[in-house]
Amino acid sequence: MKHCAGLGALLCLLLTGFLFFTASCVPKRLSSYDSQVKELLSKMTIDEKIGQMTQPEQDRVLSKPGDMQKYFIGSVLSGGNSDPKEGNSLQAWTDLYDHVQAEAMKTRLAIPILYGIDAVHGHSNVLGAVMFPHNIALGCTRDPALVEKIGRIVAEEVRATGIQWTFGPCVTVPQDIRWGRTYEGFSEDPAVVSSLGGAETLGMQGTDFSNPLSILACAKHFVADGGTSASISPARGNQAGGAGRTVWDQGDSKMDEATLRRIHLPGYIAAVKSGVGSIMPSYNSWNGVKCSGSKRLLTEILKQELGFEGFLISDYEAITQIDRDYKNAIAISINAGMDMAMVPNSYADYFTKLKELVNEGKVPMSRIDDAVTRILRVKFAMGLMDKNRSQMADRKLHKTFGSAEHRAVAREAVRKSVVLLKNEKKTLPISKQIARIHVAGKIADNIGNQCGGWTIQWQGQSGEVTPGGTTILQAIRKSVSGKTQVTYSLDGSGAEGASLGIAVIGETPYAEGIGDRADLSLAKADIDVVANLKKSGIPVLVILISGRPLIINDVLPQADAFMAAFLPGTEGLGLTDVLFGDFKPTGKLSFSWPKSNDQLPLNINIPKANKHFDLSAFISRTQRISRPLQHSGHLQFAYFKMSESTHPGAPLSSSATARKPAILSRAGRRTVIRFPP
Repeated sequence: MKHCAGLGALLCLLLTGFLFFTASCVPKRLSSYDSQVKELLSKMTIDEKIGQMTQPEQDRVLSKPGDMQKYFIGSVLSGGNSDPKEGNSLQAWTDLYDHVQAEAMKTRLAIPILYGIDAVHGHSNVLGAVMFPHNIALGCTRDPALVEKIGRIVAEEVRATGIQWTFGPCVTVPQDIRWGRTYEGFSEDPAVVSSLGGAETLGMQGTDFSNPLSILACAKHFVADGGTSASISPARGNQAGGAGRTVWDQGDSKMDEATLRRIHLPGYIAAVKSGVGSIMPSYNSWNGVKCSGSKRLLTEILKQELGFEGFLISDYEAITQIDRDYKNAIAISINAGMDMAMVPNSYADYFTKLKELVNEGKVPMSRIDDAVTRILRVKFAMGLMDKNRSQMADRKLHKTFGSAEHRAVAREAVRKSVVLLKNEKKTLPISKQIARIHVAGKIADNIGNQCGGWTIQWQGQSGEVTPGGTTILQAIRKSVSGKTQVTYSLDGSGAEGASLGIAVIGETPYAEGIGDRADLSLAKADIDVVANLKKSGIPVLVILISGRPLIINDVLPQADAFMAAFLPGTEGLGLTDVLFGDFKPTGKLSFSWPKSNDQLPLNINIPKANKHFDLSAFISRTQRISRPLQHSGHLQFAYFKMSESTHPGAPLSSSATARKPAILSRAGRRTVIRFPP
């Protein structure tokens, strides 16, 4: 993979919220392949062209032998639960990809398929893959170089199965943390989203699409999916409640264009500057018009103004939401600028109706040719049309799949993303020679809860969902001395006599609209765990695992120390790296933290509404705090003696000791946050 080196790399830095690149960092323009595309396009029938614009689920199209060839399918996907029949092993996924690609090569022109998957925090459908922290946690790192490195590793693990396309990065800017997709966003701050979204795009794609270790990225969901208003109507696919349930997913984003551009567009500008080859329009509406059917958004702003040269792929059956008349919905979306339709179940109907629309003159042939040109540009750029190159999976990459080297980067991401919110009585760092630690809570020894949604299954799942990772309890046991006793109970009972209690509490896995919650209070069982530890008379550390800030009033006063780890993924040792003082904490909140449900929605983009939780009230009265300054909610308590090295994540010397806490802003200023009454 080509990357900038030396001084040239310094030019690939964030500038005024966006990424810019030197000539050596800019991917080759996709339109530079148009002469090759034009030649192929001239040989294609209308059926072959529409086939390139059609993306079914792999299991649906394979269940009808001959359909890959009949409809000249140009792309397939595996949705959240669309797995190989043989299971989720690395071998099964690789075999599935090779089978699908072999079927595609039987068509007249033998144009290889693009296989898409949601590798949103690692190759997360595959057993044994490294699961990185979700984006909400990566936002706390403020580290584009690390996120780019993660993108490269995800690309390599995806390519190990042969698959060449992921539906990411997600460059949403969530404005209301009650939305169930909040954890898919890097931050509520568009500048942070731009920085990290551009970096992840570059990591996945590199600057050479044809590199065998690169994958096609897909910035999503265009646009303002994180700015929807609450509604009393269950979102599509919502299985958690019926009519009357408040939801945010797939709703209407009501804002003027200036606001849309200021908050929600910057991440896409950064992705386009990074060379992103595909973008996914969103389910949501903008002022009552579905984004997937908006010519203003898809053609005028994205393609014409921003100069996006790749192709647009609709979300899962999203076109059906545009109009009750499916044929009319297809016409609206394709004419608005949609290039490829994700039609997992209705691919044959879509194919037939789009061909009818062309024959009737309701979708011009020029629009079909433009869509197919954009798709073929990407295929040529990726080397899919190279007759001297095998399109089958490179199984030599299995050797590094889920490797220790990959897990080391995930561990680094965890330790750089955890945010310390409170530390009293020198609770942290913990001595590795401590006599006994009593650990409690439903997430302490549960890799599924630790990883969250989009892990093996669409909604995620509690329990031992994937091998190779380390739970927080396991990480604690690996980090202490041989003389230290580590005990555990689910409810916090049995802590008497321990030197320290650690409660690991928070949310269980969810994805999309299933995770929409009007009430972000902690579960009673979590509150009881902390209370049980506290009544044993020992110091208590609370670690919160969640896809967003939660209302923590009931447990924060009882905690001697409190840490937000969000959704750290498989590498629990990254957390204990900080707990036991091997690394200083550097994470800063990527989202504002509310004091109560009544304050929601709460974010830095709401004028004069920055009423954050007064965490400083829980700092020991014996420790002096500097005069507070207003800030956006990005904070960190530094509790270690700083080493001479000042770069983020520098290891501490063995003489590291507790010190007076301070809060560091994302700009590096030593400030605390003002909490208006």
